[in-house]
Amino acid sequence: MNGRRMPAPTAAPSAQPAQPAPSPPPSPSRGQAAGPGSVRLRARGVTVHYPGAPAAALADADLVVRSGEVHALVGPNGAGKSTLFGVLAGDVVPSTGSVSLDGHELSGIRPIELARRRAVLLQEHRVTFPFTVAEVVRMGRAPWARTPAEGDDDIAVADALAATDLTGLAHRTLPSLSGGERARAALARVLAQNVDVLLLDEPTAALDLRHQEDVLRLARDRARSGAAVAVVLHDLNAALGFADRVTLLAQGRVVASGPPHEVLTADAVAEVYGQQVDVFPHPRTGAPVLVPRR
Repeated sequence: MNGRRMPAPTAAPSAQPAQPAPSPPPSPSRGQAAGPGSVRLRARGVTVHYPGAPAAALADADLVVRSGEVHALVGPNGAGKSTLFGVLAGDVVPSTGSVSLDGHELSGIRPIELARRRAVLLQEHRVTFPFTVAEVVRMGRAPWARTPAEGDDDIAVADALAATDLTGLAHRTLPSLSGGERARAALARVLAQNVDVLLLDEPTAALDLRHQEDVLRLARDRARSGAAVAVVLHDLNAALGFADRVTLLAQGRVVASGPPHEVLTADAVAEVYGQQVDVFPHPRTGAPVLVPRR
């Protein structure tokens, strides 16, 4: 009825109440399911100029992160990976271009709604106060305070501790942990947030071999369950082994994006990194393995 009051019929003196005006489209929130392959994050023509820098840190970058995929960002130091990651997280505002989450511009999403939609793991894990591991992980539940999901806090924290092999360290204070253990606690906080878009900046940097593999398997499992995972990696073999899609950056530009074995070729790596490599099929699995020439 377009919000207009209808005239009352002669047989009934009372008029029908006016229909309410249509509501604006809802902001993204937890529970809006996305099917496999759905576009969750999209960057279009993103350029970032930092004040005083002689050149753009990122130039005309396009990127799509889909549900059900691990999407690795790789490239040498200074290639623009961290800048692109910051743009996707909403922490870096592009000079030109746009970034959207589930079709909504990041700039138009309230911070609390953004926190209920995506979780971000940064490289730095500095905590100076003597919080316990369990307390730090519970901080990941803050976006759900005073919502029905708050009732899931204890289960979410316990699951995140178990997933990162920290259950036995739950009551230790963060300053008493090793660097790798603190990194796992930071990841557990992100997992406790219980969202289906994960942005992980070098999550394996401080970890031993076993926990590196555990973290990457966890990222892959989350993707297989429908999450969209974007991860910055320096280990090209990890990208070959765990990513569904790889974006290779150099000098602030996207050089290539696609399946790992198509992007991380010997020629591409030599050109971008300035290091000759060979790519062989693994003798047991047949998966590509990258070996530097020495």
